[in-house]
Amino acid sequence: MKSRNAGKEYYLDAFKAFETARRNRDESSWLQRLRADAVASFAATGFPTTRDEDWKYVDVSPIAALDCAPVFDYKLNGLASGGIDSLTAEKGSRLTFVNGQYSPELSTVQSLPAGVTICNLAAALTAHAEVIQTHLARYADSDQSAFNALNLAFLQDGAFIYIPDGVVIEEPITLLFTAKGGATTPMTHPRNLIVAGKNSQVTIIESYICSTDDVYFTNSVTEIVAGDGAIVDHYKVQMESEQAFHIATMQVQAGRNTNFSSHSFSFGGKLVRNNANSVLGAEGSTCTLNGLVLGHGEQLIDNHTIMDHAQPRCNSHELYANVLDGKSRAVFNGKIFVRPDAQKTDAKQSNRNLLLSKDAVIDTKPQLEIFADDVKCTHGATIGQLDEDALFYLRARGINKDKARDILTYAFASEIIDYIKVEILRDRLAQELLSRLARGR
Repeated sequence: MKSRNAGKEYYLDAFKAFETARRNRDESSWLQRLRADAVASFAATGFPTTRDEDWKYVDVSPIAALDCAPVFDYKLNGLASGGIDSLTAEKGSRLTFVNGQYSPELSTVQSLPAGVTICNLAAALTAHAEVIQTHLARYADSDQSAFNALNLAFLQDGAFIYIPDGVVIEEPITLLFTAKGGATTPMTHPRNLIVAGKNSQVTIIESYICSTDDVYFTNSVTEIVAGDGAIVDHYKVQMESEQAFHIATMQVQAGRNTNFSSHSFSFGGKLVRNNANSVLGAEGSTCTLNGLVLGHGEQLIDNHTIMDHAQPRCNSHELYANVLDGKSRAVFNGKIFVRPDAQKTDAKQSNRNLLLSKDAVIDTKPQLEIFADDVKCTHGATIGQLDEDALFYLRARGINKDKARDILTYAFASEIIDYIKVEILRDRLAQELLSRLARGR
């Protein structure tokens, strides 16, 4: 393990080795400039510390101290299609990545309407260079985020989805990322770009899973562009190894009269940070951000959201629920930002927290920053334990204490799961929740 002070230099040295390894690859000059600017940004800022307000409750020094390295060679690592199918269980097209590398054997792309593109980003950099150059790294800020900067500097692969104007994709598209440790701790930086044209419709399931308890570092960025009138439903499922470090940013740019929703489920990971940011950049847009955290042991899971109302007559809704047991800890920081021109804004935010043990900790910070005067904005947070009267009611009817506890906990958490429109995903997560509650006893 390296010292914390050596962390930045270690990653800078790793980038030099990364550049050397990729030197003979054909890469566009604009992408080379993006990499150079990103690594310069990281060199200037280094890793955030708890003195930074946005990282007040999360110490990332364990990440800075990791002896990890990018993965260049694609290996299946013993994975088979059947095992992946049992872990995902979704219909539709699927792009699979193993330690950040695209896996054609474990991917499947169904017959698609004309003009639709679903492929890995490394291939799209050449085949769809014009669209990629127009959108890549235009929304997720690398200057103010060390982890976004690292992601861009170490960019190798990820998913690229392009839906033309007016096209409706009926089945969900799954982006599956799985990892496996080895002699060297893997470091992966998936970069996903999703562009949904005007009046298009698509459902994206972004899953991070691992069936072993390996140590690795995932640092992902997903940029989503929703054109005027587009309907985009996004689900993020994070069930990483409980020894893994997971940092992720989702950045959404919403057009006029769009309807965007994202539902995040964080069950795994040792240290997890989810940044969910949305810019409502044109009139009439609606954005929903929901999340569920199920923490136990000594997990730390942090959700940071920014809902940026940049234009008038936009609506936003947020509901984040944390269920914490053992010595786990969760953080919720939700900011609703209403700009001066964003009159007629309607924004609602709620954070609900259920503590199942005396050692579990929640740090919650709902925020409103309003610079317009004709708006309706509300926020709130609640923290509590299981209702003793409800427990007594169930036990009085012959239900044992553990089962009664699970029933009440499931009722609290299932509200977020019930928002899932994809039936097979909803059923799988409901079963996963029940299974984890039972194992937690």
